[in-house]
Order: sequence, then structure tokens, then C-alpha cells
Amino acid sequence: MSKKNDLITRRDFVKGASCAALGMAIGLPVIANEVAKEVTKSRVVLVRDKYAVASNGKINGEVIQRMLDQAVTALFDRKDPVDCWKALIKPDDIVGIKSNEWHYLPTTTQVEQAIKKRVMDAGVLEKNIGIDDRGVLRNPIFRKATALINARPMRTHAWSGVGSLIKNYIMFDPNPPNYHENACAPLGKLWELPIVKGKTRLNVLVLFTPLFYGVGPHHFDKTYTWVYGGLAVGADPVAVDSVGLRLFQAKRKEYFGGERPIKPAAHHIAFADTRYHLGTSDPSKIDLVKLGWEEGVLI
Repeated sequence: MSKKNDLITRRDFVKGASCAALGMAIGLPVIANEVAKEVTKSRVVLVRDKYAVASNGKINGEVIQRMLDQAVTALFDRKDPVDCWKALIKPDDIVGIKSNEWHYLPTTTQVEQAIKKRVMDAGVLEKNIGIDDRGVLRNPIFRKATALINARPMRTHAWSGVGSLIKNYIMFDPNPPNYHENACAPLGKLWELPIVKGKTRLNVLVLFTPLFYGVGPHHFDKTYTWVYGGLAVGADPVAVDSVGLRLFQAKRKEYFGGERPIKPAAHHIAFADTRYHLGTSDPSKIDLVKLGWEEGVLI
């Protein structure tokens, strides 16, 4: 890699991005291993904006673009978000934006388009960018993808405790029930599939109106959503999911007036760390950077 185009320098890793997870995520061959012993924390940026969600529930696309830019520049200690994306994505990359289309709580078009805009700003032709969820295995862009951006909302889930970034890759396996054992404990194994392994450049956890408690056959009741107006962004999907899980635990405690453990336990996040070595789940090893709207931040 040339020095000019190398976003993830030794200095950047020492400043707190997860060197091992980040190196794996964006395909850095040696530098992650060289500095792994010096870095102990994965960086996650939580950015919130009180105007991200209007009173009528509409998502403000301009605000979302600004939030994403703030998160990415803070994650990599840069001033220009386009410079960040140019280092994450090469013009000749084929880029799949793995979204989530669950109609009760989708990733949202605004998030998808904010990511797509920056991928195109990095020089990727529009014809080489795909946005998909359930159709990824049939989508020619995803079958040929050299880079992936992982983006989905956080919500409670009847099988896995929570649905978040780690679980978002389940559609890359033609038989998703393979991962349902023991409250979806094996979800971290998804990231070893050849179609995704080593391709993920960035993870974006959508926290606009999260579902913190699920009931009924569809696991959805709007009563248990709230306007949080946030995005959690990181190179390490386990660290970002861990931050989201802490947020949900805090919200449930606030709402129910005491501890209300998530059931089933979302232990796939810890297993993704300890069993599959995908990233960091230990909060003491996560550098959480909080930006923007502070009211009701909870964590």
C-alpha cells in the first residue's frame, strides 16, 4: 500500500481503532499483526442527532449523511470523509451494501443512499454497487463483490436475543437455520464464509428508533421503540454490537424500572469474540467515542 492512500497507519491503530479486527475487515495483510500487541481497544463511534427523525417518523436524509460523515472521520481521525472512503474503497472495487429490509424496522433508504454516495465519491461506478438483503446470493454484484458495507438496525429478536450486525450476514448462507442452534450461538461463523470473509470495510448499526423489547409472532410492537436518533459505526462488528447490546440493557432498565435481561440471551456476540475471534465484545476493550445529541444517550 502506498503511503498516500494508506488510511490505516500505525499511528491510527495506536489511537484506538481495533487493529486486528480492522486489519481483517479491510484486508490489511501485515500491519494489523505488527501493531496488535500495542493496541488494546476497538473504536466505536456513536453519533446522534435530535433531528435525524422528525416528529412524523420521517428520516432526514441530509442529517443522516452528516452523521455518517461525522462517524467515519472520528473513527479514522481524518477531517474529510471522502478521504476516509477513498482509503477504504478502491475505484475498481465491486461493492455490496448489505442492508436489512424487515419492513417493521428497515435499514432505511436514507442510510443506504448515504453509504452509496460516499462509495461513489471514492470512485466506484454506480453499476458496480449493489444494495440488497434477502437476495444477496442471487445478486451478481454480491457474488462478485470485493468489498462489503454492513448496515442494519438494532432490534430484539425471538431467536437470537438481538438482531444486529453479526446476524445481518445470515442471508449469505443458503440455509440460515444452520445458525439457529443454542439461541443462534454460531452466528460468528457466518463471517468465515468465502463470499464475505475479509471483505467488510465498515459496519453501520442503525439506532434511529430501536426495538428494545419484542413480543408477539412478529417480535414487533411500536410501544417498545423509542427515538434515539443514532448510528454506531466501527470496523469491528462485534464491538459495535456490544455497544448496541449495552444500550438495550440500559434502555430496558430505564423503561421497566429494573434489570430486565434479554431473552434469549444474545450470547452470540460474546461467542463471535471468544469462539470465532471476529472482534472484541469486552466493554473494557472498546473505545466508545460519543458525538452529537447527548440527551438520553444512556451509555
